[in-house]
Amino acid sequence: MSLDQVLDRIDADLPDALDRLMELLRIQSISTDPAFADHCVTAADWLANDLKTIGFQADRRETPGHPMVVGHGGDGDRHLLFYGHYDVQPVDPLDKWDHDPFAPFVEDTPNGKIIRARGASDDKGQLMTFIEACRAWKEVHGSLPAKLTIFLEGEEESGSPSLVPFMEENRDELTADIALICDTSMVSPGVPSIASQLRGMLKDEFTLVGPKLDLHSGHYGGPGLNPLREMSRIVASFYDDETGKVAVEGFYEGVHDTPADQLEAWENSGFDQKAYLDNAGYTQSHGEKDRSCLEQQWARPTLEVNGIWGGYNGVGSKTVIPSEAHCKITCRLVGDMDPDKLRDRVRAHVEAQLKPDMKVIWDNDLEGSPAAVMDITRPEFAAAQKGLSDEWNRDAVFAGMGGSIPIAGYFKSILGMESMLVGFANDDDKIHSPNEKYDLQSFHKGIRSWARILAELA
Repeated sequence: MSLDQVLDRIDADLPDALDRLMELLRIQSISTDPAFADHCVTAADWLANDLKTIGFQADRRETPGHPMVVGHGGDGDRHLLFYGHYDVQPVDPLDKWDHDPFAPFVEDTPNGKIIRARGASDDKGQLMTFIEACRAWKEVHGSLPAKLTIFLEGEEESGSPSLVPFMEENRDELTADIALICDTSMVSPGVPSIASQLRGMLKDEFTLVGPKLDLHSGHYGGPGLNPLREMSRIVASFYDDETGKVAVEGFYEGVHDTPADQLEAWENSGFDQKAYLDNAGYTQSHGEKDRSCLEQQWARPTLEVNGIWGGYNGVGSKTVIPSEAHCKITCRLVGDMDPDKLRDRVRAHVEAQLKPDMKVIWDNDLEGSPAAVMDITRPEFAAAQKGLSDEWNRDAVFAGMGGSIPIAGYFKSILGMESMLVGFANDDDKIHSPNEKYDLQSFHKGIRSWARILAELA
């Protein structure tokens, strides 16, 4: 039996594959909110049961948090592990959605059909491309193309607190020749992409504490030190507006200039900078001066303010000087940046800005992860590049990724395993935002792509 028969089966089975994805998308598996814990269990059970229907020995594995799903199937000399996550981001603000986030449907748009729902792109639609490729292979050949382990997580969107202990406890069971991950995007629509590097992540949160209680803004307006005003000043001090760089001392230690040939390859990768900016409603880039959007996104570090709050936020006015102000930040790391050293430098920067009668309290439960660089000289990368190029009728490109996927680093540090990241999302999928979508073409050709990659790897 040939690969062509597998691809034909994928085409014929697309309506059923879409129905299965819709079932999974209806499950409200929001991992960060304890109110949805039962939904996460439901999603894990759904996936374990679905894997069993195509010959995997699969079950739900309990953790202190949300469960993992582990499945084993197939045989042969080549052992491949596939990773995805079934949990999704919260849907707030709900009033910005045009429909129920957990009532998925296919929508016709000027750019083709799309699947609209929370998790459609991140990551349920993506992980199901691999599972559906396995299903078609099993139905045609009667067996899976290699020895396969499926590893699905339920806490990726909430910091993965159970992931490292689970991997350490199940090291022998999870270790394979290489890990395959489908949780990334294409450089541009229709341009198949393999990640060659990922930015790391550092999260932090702090509270500025001023007066011992909220104060009347008439009685203390003037003499009083306002934590919200101080927060605004400190946040502004993070940045150098003239250069677009982060102004924290020592921030760029471990950052390396991107080689000229790599920059040239990226510029010829098919990336559409104007479309990328248009998708977000921007007219120009606002990052480091004299660096392209791709270099800023893939090879440069950032410090972003993700939330600031404090004082009165209800209806009408309340004339107070608040006693506290709060801030959440994240840094994206590249090169050899050390997240622990960077945390110390960011905190030292904030503390150096404090005025008398103002103190800072830090959240000490947040972790960081370094950047990751993949060994694209391994033969599996050439095999995947060929499979993708054949499916999309254009050369697959090796691309950096602006996001952070700590699991790739954990596969290396805990299991000694290289990772290969292939994804089919687009920049306009609105992941983590209202009205998330996944192109039907991405779902369909993603399944076909994995079938081709599995054929090449096997």
